[in-house]
Order: sequence, then C-alpha cells, then structure tokens
Amino acid sequence: MWMQRMFQQRVILMVVIIATLCVGMALGAGAAAAAEEVVIYTARHYGQESIFETFTKQTGIAIQSFDGSPAELFARLQAEGDKTPADVLISVNAGDLWNAAQAGLLAKIDSPELQANIPAHLRDADNRWFALTVRARTIMYNTHKVKPEELSTYEALGDPKWKNRLCLRSSNHTYNQSLLATMIKRYGEAKVETIVRGWVANNPTIISSDTRILESIAAGECDVGLTNSYYLGRLLAKDPNFPVAPFWTNQDTTGTHVNISGAGVTAHAKHRANAIKLIEFLARPEAQQKLVHDNFEYPANPKTPVHSILAKWGSFKQDDIDVAAASELQAAAVKLADRAGYK
Repeated sequence: MWMQRMFQQRVILMVVIIATLCVGMALGAGAAAAAEEVVIYTARHYGQESIFETFTKQTGIAIQSFDGSPAELFARLQAEGDKTPADVLISVNAGDLWNAAQAGLLAKIDSPELQANIPAHLRDADNRWFALTVRARTIMYNTHKVKPEELSTYEALGDPKWKNRLCLRSSNHTYNQSLLATMIKRYGEAKVETIVRGWVANNPTIISSDTRILESIAAGECDVGLTNSYYLGRLLAKDPNFPVAPFWTNQDTTGTHVNISGAGVTAHAKHRANAIKLIEFLARPEAQQKLVHDNFEYPANPKTPVHSILAKWGSFKQDDIDVAAASELQAAAVKLADRAGYK
C-alpha cells in the first residue's frame, strides 16, 4: 500500500508539473500571438481591407485598424503620446504626413526596400513616411465643348477665354492648398499670386467637391475645372460615356501636380518591426495594384501597372518637386489665396 501511494503521489506530481508547463507554454504562445499584430490609424477609407487580409494570411500578423479624419488622428496621437496603441499612421495628403512628422509623431524607417520602391520625391527626406498611392490634380474638360489643343497649363486657366467657363474647388481645401504650395515652391509667391488673380478674374464657379465639379463640367455648367484624377476614374467606371476627360497640364514645363496617400511608423510604435513589414508589403507591386485598383489612383511604385481606365489616358510627366517640401508652404498658400480673392 505504501509503495502504491508513493507511486500515485509521484504520478500526480508529474501530472501537475506537466500541466503547469503546458499552461506556461500556452500563456507564452498566447503572448507571442498577441505580439504578432500591428495597429493602424488610417484616414484612408477605401481599397485596403482585402489587402490587410492578404498581409495577415501571408505573415500571420493580425491587423487592428481605426478610422478617422486626418485632423482627428493627429489630435489622437498627440493626446496619447507614448501610450498610443498605434503603430502605423496612414493619411491621404502629403501635408498631413508632413505635419505629423514635424510634430514628432512619426519615426524614421530604415528600409532599403522602401527606398528602392518609392521615388525620392514621393517620400520624406528623413524617411519618416512613404507614399503608397499618387493622385494627379489636373485640368478636366468637357469633351463636347473643349478641344485638347485649347489647353496647356495651370497658368493658362487665367486666359480671358475661360471667363465664366471655369469651375474650382474652394481654396480652403487641402488639395488646392497643396497645389498652390507646390507652385510657390516652383515660382515664388509673386508669380503664383498673379496666376491665381487670373483665375479669379475669370469668375470661377466655386464648388464644394471634386465629384460635383466633374458633374458640372459634364452638364455644361462650366467647361473646364481642376480635380484629382481618381474622381473621374470612379465616374467613368459607372458610365463610360461620361463626357469629361483629363488634360495633363504643364507637360512642356514642370509636369502635372501630384499628391499622395502614404504611411509612416509612429514614434511610439509597440510593434515597430511589424509596422515596417506592413508598409514594405503595401509598397510592393502586387499590393500596390490592389490598393489603387478600386479607387483609380496611380501607384507610388512605378513598377506597378495602372488600371485599364487610367491606361487609356496615357502616361504623363509628374511634377517631381518634393511633395514634402511643398507641404511647408501650405500656410503661405492660404494667405496668398486670401490676398488674391480666391475663396
């Protein structure tokens, strides 16, 4: 009996030890699994969910994504400080990313892959953020009322022949602020103010959205306007006969203005390595193609094919001015628009 009890006690002890080890291993595995994630704050609300799922399938890294406007996400990161759960910030304008970097909310990314895949003018000089997609802001025209040979540059929209025929978005929108900031970087404030005064002299119709500008051009309410290219791609996907086409501006001079959506790693990322893996993944051609397809943007990685609708528009020369540098001049752009009477 004594020997039997000793044997039973040893068996029980071994079972307890094994169970304890198993629990410890399970907890350790659970902790490791929990660590295999990346948390994203994103102001981009389209064309990314399926790509995130693909990333998780390929890497085993889970993604938590939280949406908000650029201003909301900026304020949230500032308020949270080093307690933020965010590892990656995705925003839809170079100016927003530049502001986040200047505020110390983004950290430098050491990634030869990203530097190879994203052209220098589409990323931060200190590698704190990288473009993922490109959106061109160019002249749009009614194909029944305007011939392409009548068009040339942003500056030429101040020609009196466009009086009462021009639609513009308000100068307080970030898209136009970025355009004017880039022009200031190129030409200086005095020349750009003269250009904008020419637009204003043509009595432009100010409209609240790029989509409405395109619809107004199609309806004959105005003949030309300035919008981002992907808005036209969306409309043409619904109606291939939509009577508006893009004209690539300034092809003999500086090239067409481009802005970006892009991403950076937050300064207090808890999963920094995973965050870099995600941004590298998003900059590869296979992910780039999925990222731009549904929203009709251009890929930041030049090795990536464009959507068939965009391919019909032909290739164009991009303004290769540093989009980050232009962001520094957005405040100057706002003041210039006010002086020129551009509302």
